[in-house]
Amino acid sequence: MNEILTHLLTGKDNKTHDISRWTWLIGFVAIICIAIYEVMQAQHISLTELAEALGLVSGAGGASVMMKQNSEPQ
Repeated sequence: MNEILTHLLTGKDNKTHDISRWTWLIGFVAIICIAIYEVMQAQHISLTELAEALGLVSGAGGASVMMKQNSEPQ
């Protein structure tokens, strides 16, 4: 599991931590945690809003990784 996270959260060299990938992960986990909290407290959640939030975080994360691909260490 640790090796998988290392590959997901580091750059091309698998040593340098990538801030854009870390912020993507933190944003994704935060949305999931807030959704779980809403289900526990209010007993309902808007799936449309959840899907929109996850889509925005995924799109922004992919765009940020793509924009900085030329500046990563080889």
